[in-house]
Amino acid sequence: MREENTSSVQAAPQEGAYVTGIFLVVLVAVVVLMLLPSRTQVKNASASAPESSPTKVAEVKAAAPAADGGYGGASDSKAAAEAPTTGKTIHYALKTNFGGEPAMSYIGVGGEIEGKVNPTLTAEVGDTIKITLVNADGTLHNFVMPAFGIKATDVAQKGTESVVEFVATTPGEFEYYCEIPGHQQIGMKGLFKITGTVQAGERAALADAKSQEPATAEPVNEPAPAASNAVSIVRNPADVPPPVGNRPPMTLRVDMSTVEVTGILADGTTFNYFTFDGKVPGPMLRVRIGDTVEFHLKNDDKSLFPHSIDLHAVTGPGGGAVYTQTTPGGETAFVFKAINVGLYVYHCATASIPHHISSGMYGLILVEPEGGLPPVDREFYVMQGEIYTDHDFGTQGHLNFDAAKMSHEQPEYFVFNGAVGGLTSDQNALRAKVGETVRIYFGVGGPNFISSFHVIGEIFDRVYDQASLTAAPLTDVQTTIVPTGGATMVEFKVDVPGRYILVDHSLSRLERGLAGYLIVEGETQPEIFEGTQGESAGH
Repeated sequence: MREENTSSVQAAPQEGAYVTGIFLVVLVAVVVLMLLPSRTQVKNASASAPESSPTKVAEVKAAAPAADGGYGGASDSKAAAEAPTTGKTIHYALKTNFGGEPAMSYIGVGGEIEGKVNPTLTAEVGDTIKITLVNADGTLHNFVMPAFGIKATDVAQKGTESVVEFVATTPGEFEYYCEIPGHQQIGMKGLFKITGTVQAGERAALADAKSQEPATAEPVNEPAPAASNAVSIVRNPADVPPPVGNRPPMTLRVDMSTVEVTGILADGTTFNYFTFDGKVPGPMLRVRIGDTVEFHLKNDDKSLFPHSIDLHAVTGPGGGAVYTQTTPGGETAFVFKAINVGLYVYHCATASIPHHISSGMYGLILVEPEGGLPPVDREFYVMQGEIYTDHDFGTQGHLNFDAAKMSHEQPEYFVFNGAVGGLTSDQNALRAKVGETVRIYFGVGGPNFISSFHVIGEIFDRVYDQASLTAAPLTDVQTTIVPTGGATMVEFKVDVPGRYILVDHSLSRLERGLAGYLIVEGETQPEIFEGTQGESAGH
């Protein structure tokens, strides 16, 4: 028993050693397996590790789409997936508006901007923005955002559209506006807010997206050829209505049209004029004190701009301008009573007012006193203005209006009745005979420069200073100052035959087109003047 017991006791330690060995082998294997990750673990670890240049995933909540699904800030997820940027594609639509408050504006179409005036548009850095501009008022407009160098093509006709697309590369608040002269100033502007930051890894993607944008062509400095269909816009200075005489007050109807004309500025040079009734200046109007005037203004349906009229003879809001803001093809009207005697300027008063005036929209209205003015032999109608062009004085071709030069008061041209030397041609020169009395109704449309009106070789017998016809006139005046938006009436007898030059005695303007001729015919008057003209006649 004991042996058995002894044997039994000796066998137990051998079995335990065997089990222990197996356990150690298994343990080592487990440890090795734990230290050697599987291919799946390597792949997952790689996927979860952050990249040095992360790509931003768009997770911004999109604005609600418009009813047609196309406008109003709706996100295009498919386009976002395909776009070479880090964000989504957002669509906005804006329609143009003329009238109301402000006078001109953009109106949001669709989604969160529906019906909002000059809505604030939003996006995040990396988003692709598509903006559709819809012309809803029939006047010329566009859309620019200079911070991103974008401009929508001009839309001129009602219902036409223009689309711009760009990538929001920089956070901040940026102004958008219409760059047609005056439109921004009277309210056609809004804000574009871009949020977010540009991380290191996004810069390359955004730069790549920007590099895909079409290159901007270098500006061409040469003007287009002169327009072959250009017409003369010079109003003949003899185009003066007859005197009212000694009639009683009456009710009159006046109809006037605003017409945009491609006109002849100088030989070989054309320009886009704005006119009243197709000529510069507009027609001279003639009424008497106490008359009631029913005034109707029609804007030609081919016009690209709205127009209006402010008559300085009118006592009432805006001189009529408040009631005559007229869109292309439209007609407006108002009634006024002439309660002040005098010679008054009228002009367009639609923004940009100096743009419209300098392009030719000015004229004179005469309110005669009871019994009328004293009779004279000849009456003439002359107005002075300046023109701001995108090329230097004397450049041939078709020149365009330059808003920057206008705002800095740097005109290229000074003109009588709308064009260079407009009153020096045989057709449009002033004409009189020796011994006749001449009356000139003279005004300055401007918009910026006064005139020192002078007729070389003549003295004004009477000057109705500031066009006051109820005060005694000045006499024996050589030169009279006429302010912008002002007028005068001068009278003088012509005693000696010859050619007399109308000038602004700021004489450098003579070299920029400002001259007119008064041709006086008749017998010589040696008792007044006698001489022999040399080869060089000076004037």
